[in-house]
Amino acid sequence: MFAAYFDCPGGPENLYMKEVKKPYPGEGEVLVKVSASALNRADLLQRRGKYPPPKGASDILGLEAAGSVAGLGPGCRGRWKVGDAVMALLSGGGQAQYVTVPEGLLMPIPKDMTFIQAAAIPEAWLTAFQLLHFVGKVQEGETVLIHAGASGVGMAAIQLVRLAKAIPIVTAGTQEKLEATANAGAAAGFNYKNEDFSEKVLEFTKGSGVDMILDCVGASYWEKNLSCLSTDGRWIIYGLLSGGEVHGDLLARLLSKRASIHTSLLRSRDKEASTAYKQAFTEEVLPHFSGGASPRLQPLVDSVYPLHAIAEAHRAMEENKNIGKIVIEIPV
Repeated sequence: MFAAYFDCPGGPENLYMKEVKKPYPGEGEVLVKVSASALNRADLLQRRGKYPPPKGASDILGLEAAGSVAGLGPGCRGRWKVGDAVMALLSGGGQAQYVTVPEGLLMPIPKDMTFIQAAAIPEAWLTAFQLLHFVGKVQEGETVLIHAGASGVGMAAIQLVRLAKAIPIVTAGTQEKLEATANAGAAAGFNYKNEDFSEKVLEFTKGSGVDMILDCVGASYWEKNLSCLSTDGRWIIYGLLSGGEVHGDLLARLLSKRASIHTSLLRSRDKEASTAYKQAFTEEVLPHFSGGASPRLQPLVDSVYPLHAIAEAHRAMEENKNIGKIVIEIPV
């Protein structure tokens, strides 16, 4: 089969489409013929040699996939049959023609949804869902600040905060991105490049601050985050785009707010935890992607690249211009 590959860490130019051995499903695993995958920041880090896959995971890029069931390993319990349209969050291997997935981690693709649209769901939406509900325990009426609001996770989080009857506000780096987040349901948005988002957040909340912050930026935002976090607020870190080294009196500031810091990485979760997130998401959220649901949830696809243009897709993400997900179409 063909897969996205690189022989040594480095820039996008190291990527190419390579013929590799097709996987076979083991005990309790399902073989999925992949039609579409999607690009994530983790793929860029892995390509640079800074984020190796977990032990036992495929070293092929790709943390999510959408496609059809092509085979069943021994011990499968009959939940899936050959030809079923499925999607999954993976620890690796999604940007290839085939991938094996533990049967408990598969999700059905909502009716009337294309593989391209479905590929934009697993990583972004499951990440946002577990951050909000399993880590942050969002409550009705709370205000949630979402950094990188126009990213895949950001756009999913906006809609999930609304679904939880809470109030989403965001930061983003362009007016176009802020408009897109408003269309997705953000109650307010602030351009971190030309305004102090902490001051704007305090103005929006009438001085009380936000109850929760979803932060994929890290070090460079710590002071502003604590300035606009409410007393007893939750600061949830799931990425470190600006690094992780903090200089300053972080603990005293945190203590003065009685605030808490939580961290989360979905990729390194064990199978049992991942299955729990997937099951809750399938029951509580997935029905809202189907026609007639209220409120209706919508994955946002920014652009689509064929697998042989994987290097171009990486360059596009590095330019940080995408609104929503960059999807990789896998050849038949």
